[in-house]
Amino acid sequence: QVQLVESGGGLVQAGDSLRLSCAASGRTFSSYTMGWFRQAPGKERELVSSISSVRATYYTDSVKGRFTISRDNAKNTVYLQMNSLKPEDTAVYYCAADHWVRLGGRNYAYWGQGTQVTVSS
Repeated sequence: QVQLVESGGGLVQAGDSLRLSCAASGRTFSSYTMGWFRQAPGKERELVSSISSVRATYYTDSVKGRFTISRDNAKNTVYLQMNSLKPEDTAVYYCAADHWVRLGGRNYAYWGQGTQVTVSS
């Protein structure tokens, strides 16, 4: 079992930055692929970014060049640095973990509770 706790969400203006954090329980964090998803009202949950155990990364097209995913295995934490935020980035952001998912896949076994990010224009 893995427990995930996100933090760092909030209300910002367009063009601002936020860094989301996801702290994971367990002793095998380094072996998990970690993903960040988001879900806006009335929309499906989408994969924003993911990072593998060997630190390969994936980004959806809409965030390339603006968001950066990273992980600190010593702290059992994955981060999502979000720069140049846009109103369309407004969503609940979820952290997820899985041993077997491919880098751009969506089938994660473990999920956090989510953190709200709101970007005003």
